[in-house]
Amino acid sequence: MVEGDTDQNLSKYTDVKDDRVANGDSKDHPLAGVVAVSLHEKSLANQQLSLPHGPLNGAGERAIVSKQLEAKVGSGGGGGADPERGAYSIKADFEQAIELTGYGRFHYILLAICGLVSTSEEMDVISMSFILPSAQCDLDLNTQSKGWLNSIIFIGMMFGAYVWGSVADSLGRKKVLIVISIMNAFCIVASSFSQTYEVFMVFRFLNGVALGGSGPVIWPYFAEFQPKSKRGSMLSFMAAFWTIGNLLVAGLAWLIIPTGIGITTPAFTYNSWRIFLLVCSIPSFIVAALLLYLPESPKFLLSQGKIDEALAIFRGIYVTNTGKSKDQYPVRELLIDDKLREELEAVTKPIKNKYKRMLYDILDNSKQVFMSPILKFTVISITINFTFHIGYYGLMMWFPELFNRFDEFTRAHPGVEDASVCQVTDYVVGMGSHSQTGVCSATIPSTVFMESLITVAAALPANIIAVLGMDRLGRKFFLVFSTMAAGACSASMYFVTNQHQNLAVSAVFSGVISMGNASLDCLITEVFPTNLRATGVAISMVAARLGGIIGNVVIATLLDLYCPAPTFIVAVLLAGGGLMCLFLPNTTRTALS
Repeated sequence: MVEGDTDQNLSKYTDVKDDRVANGDSKDHPLAGVVAVSLHEKSLANQQLSLPHGPLNGAGERAIVSKQLEAKVGSGGGGGADPERGAYSIKADFEQAIELTGYGRFHYILLAICGLVSTSEEMDVISMSFILPSAQCDLDLNTQSKGWLNSIIFIGMMFGAYVWGSVADSLGRKKVLIVISIMNAFCIVASSFSQTYEVFMVFRFLNGVALGGSGPVIWPYFAEFQPKSKRGSMLSFMAAFWTIGNLLVAGLAWLIIPTGIGITTPAFTYNSWRIFLLVCSIPSFIVAALLLYLPESPKFLLSQGKIDEALAIFRGIYVTNTGKSKDQYPVRELLIDDKLREELEAVTKPIKNKYKRMLYDILDNSKQVFMSPILKFTVISITINFTFHIGYYGLMMWFPELFNRFDEFTRAHPGVEDASVCQVTDYVVGMGSHSQTGVCSATIPSTVFMESLITVAAALPANIIAVLGMDRLGRKFFLVFSTMAAGACSASMYFVTNQHQNLAVSAVFSGVISMGNASLDCLITEVFPTNLRATGVAISMVAARLGGIIGNVVIATLLDLYCPAPTFIVAVLLAGGGLMCLFLPNTTRTALS
């Protein structure tokens, strides 16, 4: 319905774009090709391809249509002059077709919008770590309830990741991204108005359900527009938007939470940390609107047999990148290899009801990722994501809390210069704000936010290194280096003796773990075939969210009960999980399967 409305509202832009392209003057419209393709998708929705083993969508009778297939998509390489268009035309596979669109304006617009999706996702996840110290009095939180509040979003993301990823492999990437962005934004707004711990937990869970679809869908969607020569660097570039999300959250928290703005009455409270959450919802609303201007993934359309739609999108990308007429795009026919033919034949299974087909696709895709030869990739990706995110979220989301504890200890012991993490924790839990006799305080010193900002800013140079080196040194190099270095940082936190050392170790951990995050996203996205990519990534993300849950709950519990344990557990899991990537195939500079 949203797309249909958009088609009507923007139809005039489509007409303007066509006239300007015909005159070779499309450069003045940076989104001309993108908008035109997006609006053109529905006009091609019924142009389905009939296959030798049965028609698409279960419609009509079975017929022998191999000649039709060859005429529609080509059966070999080569090309020749097109007498109707007066241009040289060629037959190309997907990788050749995306290369011939050029690389330019469209891809940078795509990066900006998809990057904003990642930014909004990270903001929503990490924002909780900044409000925990401020919300502890309003919501009556202790260390354990803080751990569960950090974890509830990951529980929701576990459900959402699998469901949305499977739906995206059935219905398409773009539609799912728009729906989950809108749902996510409204859940954040609702949580900011929640007055009790229980209601807040409900909306954070629903927030997690929406966010669960973001990662499994946005990464395959973005990757499927990238030529193999640039895919690693551009995926790493998009991973840098996670760091931007962290910086925005830390900066906004510093600007808003300490101000004490808001209203407080006996019946209703809407104070600064709630206003902070409301502001964090804005990127999700913006993302939902911007996604309307992007086309569906041509790789996904090819896997669904929608050859004409995929070719139209390639032409639109070509127009946006080059400013030339769509008629000058040299590819006239798309080649279909044997593997894709098999996928297309699977689409022809006679299931009349659209929703039955969607359910069938979800169940079938889920079964296939746990069957040979994909099973090996699935098991390894699950293991790596699980161990990696125990460390990533288990420590990253507790850094502001640790900074706050160090600050509380320093204020209570002005003459004491050295204190370990465990000594600080013992004081806070035994005699400080987390003790049974302690007085709850929601006042957070500005130094806590400054230290948090420094920690997340340390990831920026690491992201630059990942962007420059991902296609040169490879995904496996960065993942192994990152997990080993992050594991060493985690173990060294036990030996920290003051606030400044804690900040230094936290900053180094943030930097190296961000490189690992970029390489892991690249590797897991590329290792699955197109028809199973979103499902495979989604199942891996389920393991990642489970790691986030366990990381937060275990660290919250062990931090107070047996302090040395969390740092060494995280160190072993990070190092061991990272080495598992050596059993995956090398995907650097290779074509997407």
